[in-house]
Amino acid sequence: MESSRNRDHVSLEITEEDEKLALSIKDKMENVSLSHCICKVPEKLFKDNEDMYFPKLVAIGPFHHDDHPLNATKDQKWRYLNTLLNRQPNVEACLNNCVIALKESEAKVRKCYGEKINLNSDDLVTLMLVDGCFIIELLLKFSMKSLRRRDDLFFKSKDTFFRLRCDVFLLENQIPFFILRRLFDIVPIPSQCTQSLIELALSFFKRMIPGDVQALQGKSNQDHCHLLDLVHNCYLPTYLEVHSKGTHKHLHSTTKLQSEGIGFSKAKTESLLDINFVLGVIKIPPLKVHDYTEITFRNLIALENCYVDRSKHVTSYVFLMGSLIQSENDVRMLYRAGILTNGLERKEEIIGLFNKVRVDVDANDYYYKGLCEQVKEYKRSIFKKIKDSYSKTHLAVAWFSLAVLFLVLTFIGTMFSILSFTLHHV
Repeated sequence: MESSRNRDHVSLEITEEDEKLALSIKDKMENVSLSHCICKVPEKLFKDNEDMYFPKLVAIGPFHHDDHPLNATKDQKWRYLNTLLNRQPNVEACLNNCVIALKESEAKVRKCYGEKINLNSDDLVTLMLVDGCFIIELLLKFSMKSLRRRDDLFFKSKDTFFRLRCDVFLLENQIPFFILRRLFDIVPIPSQCTQSLIELALSFFKRMIPGDVQALQGKSNQDHCHLLDLVHNCYLPTYLEVHSKGTHKHLHSTTKLQSEGIGFSKAKTESLLDINFVLGVIKIPPLKVHDYTEITFRNLIALENCYVDRSKHVTSYVFLMGSLIQSENDVRMLYRAGILTNGLERKEEIIGLFNKVRVDVDANDYYYKGLCEQVKEYKRSIFKKIKDSYSKTHLAVAWFSLAVLFLVLTFIGTMFSILSFTLHHV
C-alpha cells in the first residue's frame, strides 16, 4: 500500500523556462479577460440622455480627459494625488515605484479600452497615476471624515457630491481595477484605515447597491474589470436560472396578472435579482427607488451590452419590472406587497423610470424566461381547472334538470291517472 502511495507523488523540477511559460499563459488569460472591458456607450442608449452616461464634474480615464467643461476639476485631482503621496516622508521613492508599476502595465491598460487611446506612454502613465490616486484618496476621504479639508470642492455640498459619485460610477469614466490594486499596494494608506480597497469602494457606492453591503463583501472578493464591474457583481442573482425550452419573455402587468389568479409577495434574498415563482406567487425582493436608481440601471445595462457573450441579468430585471409596472394601480399593488418600499409617494417617478429606461432583450439572453413560462403554465392550469369545473357543474345541472323534469312528468302522469280513475267511477 505504501509503495502505491509513493508512486502517486512524482517530484518535478520547475525550470526557468517553465516559469516563463506559466507567466506567459497567465498574462494571456488576463489580457483576454480584460480586453475591451471599458467601452463607449452605444448611441441608441445615450441619445437624449447624455447626463446619465457622460461625466459633468470630473473625468476619469482617457475617454473624457480632454473635455473642456471638466478642466475646472483637474487641479483638484492633482491636489488629491499630492495629499495621498505626502503621507510618507520619501515622496520621490513612492512616486518612482508607482511610475515603474504603471509602465509595466501600460500594454495591458491599452487593451482594456474599446477605443484606441491617442496618448503617448508618458501621458497615459501620468493619467493613470493621477486618476488612480484621486480615486483612492476619494475613497479614503469618504470613509474617514478626519481626512477632509473644509474647503474640499467635492464634499462642499450634497449636490456636488451626488454628481461626483455618479461620475465615478459611469461606464465611460473607468480605469482598470488592477491599476487601483497596484497603486493601493504602493501608496501610503493612513494607519487608521483597516478596510481593503474593495471594502472602501463598496462603502462609497452603497447607495447604488441594494441590500446589505457587508454581506456582499465576500461575494465581491474576486477579480473585477473596474469599479462599475465591482458593483455589477453585487447585483448577480444567487438563484439558478429556471430551465426553459421556449422563448416566452412577456408578462402582463401586475393588476392584470392578479386578476388572472397570480399573487405577489416580498422575497427575502441576498440579491435584488432573485425573483422566483412558487405556488402561484411571484416573489420579488424589495426595491427602493431613489435619486441614483436610474443612472445605476442605465450604466449597468450599458456594461452588459458591451460584450456579446456577457450575461444580461440587470437588463432582464429592468425588462421584467417594466412589464409588471404599467400604471399607478400596479405601483399600489406592489407597494402593498412590500416589493416597492416607497411606492405611494413616488409612484409617478417609478412608472416614469421604467418607461424611460426602456430596454429590450433577446429571448436567449433573458434570465427570467423560465419564470415567465412557469407563470404561463400556471395560468393555463388554472384555466383548465375552471373549464373542467364548469363542465362538471354544467353536466350536473343538466342531469338535475332532467331529473326534475322526469319527476314533474311522472307527477303529471300520476295526476292524470287519478283524475281518469275518478271520472270513470263517479
